[in-house]
Amino acid sequence: MAVPVEGFAPVELTIGGMTCASCAHRIEKKLNRMPGVEATVNYATEKATVRLPAGTDVADAIAVVERTGYTATLPQPDPEPAAVQDDPVTAELGRRLAVTAALGLPVLLLSMVPALQFTNWQWLAFALASPVAVWGAWPFHRAAVVNARHGAATMDTLVSLGVAAAWLTSCAALFLGHAGMPGMHMEFRLWGSAGDELYLEVAAVVTVFVLAGRYLEARARRRSGAALRALLAVGAKDVGVLREGVERRVPVADLRPGDEFLVRPGETVATDGTVVEGSSAVDASVVTGESVPVEVAPGDDVVGGTVNAGGRLVVRATRVGADTALARIGRAVEEAQSGKAAAQRLADRVSGVFVPVVLLGALATFVAWWLSGQPAAEALTTAVAVLVIACPCALGLATPTALLVGTGRGAQLGILVKGPEALEATRRVDTVVLDKTGTVTTGRTTLAAVVPAAGVDAADLLRRTGSLEDASEHPVGRAVAAAAREAGPLSPVTDVVATPGAGIAGTVEGVALRAGRPDWTTPAPTSTDLPDDLRAAVEEHESAGRTVLVVTADGRPVGVLAVADTVRPTSREAVAGFRALGLHPVLLTGDHERTARTVAAAVGIDDVVAGARPEDKLAHVRSLQAQGRVVAVVGDGVNDAAALAVADLGIALGSGTDVAVEAGDLTLVRADLLAAVDAVRLSRRTLATIRGNLFWAFAYNVAALPVAAAGLLNPVVASAAMAFSSVFVVTNSLRLRRFR
Repeated sequence: MAVPVEGFAPVELTIGGMTCASCAHRIEKKLNRMPGVEATVNYATEKATVRLPAGTDVADAIAVVERTGYTATLPQPDPEPAAVQDDPVTAELGRRLAVTAALGLPVLLLSMVPALQFTNWQWLAFALASPVAVWGAWPFHRAAVVNARHGAATMDTLVSLGVAAAWLTSCAALFLGHAGMPGMHMEFRLWGSAGDELYLEVAAVVTVFVLAGRYLEARARRRSGAALRALLAVGAKDVGVLREGVERRVPVADLRPGDEFLVRPGETVATDGTVVEGSSAVDASVVTGESVPVEVAPGDDVVGGTVNAGGRLVVRATRVGADTALARIGRAVEEAQSGKAAAQRLADRVSGVFVPVVLLGALATFVAWWLSGQPAAEALTTAVAVLVIACPCALGLATPTALLVGTGRGAQLGILVKGPEALEATRRVDTVVLDKTGTVTTGRTTLAAVVPAAGVDAADLLRRTGSLEDASEHPVGRAVAAAAREAGPLSPVTDVVATPGAGIAGTVEGVALRAGRPDWTTPAPTSTDLPDDLRAAVEEHESAGRTVLVVTADGRPVGVLAVADTVRPTSREAVAGFRALGLHPVLLTGDHERTARTVAAAVGIDDVVAGARPEDKLAHVRSLQAQGRVVAVVGDGVNDAAALAVADLGIALGSGTDVAVEAGDLTLVRADLLAAVDAVRLSRRTLATIRGNLFWAFAYNVAALPVAAAGLLNPVVASAAMAFSSVFVVTNSLRLRRFR
């Protein structure tokens, strides 16, 4: 059935039948030839991300993939994560490898050791090697034929031709030549070619080594995605929902926003929600990577997948299904894994033309050796070595496997990377710009002081200002509103106008109120200057590092409110971590300069820009970039979104607003500046692994081809080296799982 897709919607397809990077490159090329389609195919994840224009069906894209010789399906969700051993593809490879190894080893020994070559030993070797060359190598032969029907050649073509050439030449020697005669003996050399009449050990051992490489590669690739599968598998299967005061156990899929459900000690929180009853400590390590449980009470938000480590909680569901934080994390990680770094795009282009070039090179090698007067058998052996050694598997695995492991490990630590471009940006960044409130500080502000002007009642000042600030989303405004609400009911407010980074204005009880930064609330010369007592209060609280709001009523200053925000315990260590990474820290805040410098001094920052509105933050980032700086911005609020978007690297704290998170290249699930340091470290480590993988993959092929063409490499050694190169790349990527 056709599945229509409106607009440029990204669709994910599971691709079957790919065996190397050349396969992925061919599918990608065919899909991108469809009108208006943009596609990327990831060999390591065996998935294609396809953007289809309006009027194009998913079925059309699937048909293109199938005509190319592969399978494509819409992914089906796995209810349970399969273990590495239970993967059917890996299990089938393991069985095929075990049988071929058992049959191939005696062939190798008989061919290598003259003492074992009894009369007519060659017929036993032929009987053992034939199932290996035909049945064992059947996946390569089948893929080569399918690709040939579509006018293409892949790694399977190289292996199939190499195995078939060795086996068929041996058949000819046995049945048509003298190799089948009793008393026939042969010698074996690891380096070079001895011009032997039989190549049964080449056909058998090449098959065994390539299958071994495929098997180890499949296991390692599955392990590389284990972190994400484990993350997505977290969660309760059913939940106790309170309906009409009675608890009923229902599947989690039946939860709806607004439902209230129970979370007993030790149970998993079923979905995202807000605590309405009870208090406890919640273990959020699965989502944030932070091992210390977080205390929650009525009014606090909890995330689905976290574990209740303490008392009984009643939670009201706010997000369910695909909207939950855990589901969004999973999507973000999968999107990052489907991307390609610039170096990998180059590798894909190379691997796309590499196989035809190798085929021509092998043919040229055979002709050159034969025309130079060497025996045809020796020329064939050299050509087979060229075919086998040149398989570009490692090139195709270099980036995807490192991305799989790096982004999966990041998800475990509460670090979401949006794509390879973000990784590449971390290598060049030399300046980090930090927001203050909610980033360097906790953002959990509390009202510290209320200073009314002469003749103004303090309680009345707090009530009216709190009513106005209740319309604000800024942490400072929320702190004032919360304090006012505790003191009594709030008043209605109309004509609210918020100015990000400055303050808020509105009408409360018929009075036009403004509350915000002193230079915004009472800008000279249009308004009355602050009285001496209020000016003294502003200076006192700013000196103490507090955020100060000046309140005016109908243009007249009526009081000062001071809000305290504590510095995060890890912020000083994080600033030191940025410096250790070679980054110059800058504090960029909308707060008063005295407050900003107090906070900056507490965490070890010398470069401070205060009183910055959102447009000022944007301008300052652009100014740094104009000076040749490569800038990272760390922030969590609406007023940081523009700066995050224009920065070379935007790092958003997931505790902040959705707009800030969307604007960032890296998102930190846990609200801790130290996580930003870890994010840069992990990104750089992942990028270094990608570059290392690509270097060794390129170097291996460049170095090995001339050696094989010169006749210095036996096909058996070539097949072992080719298999090792792929396993090395994947194993090198798996080291990222140990990142701390």
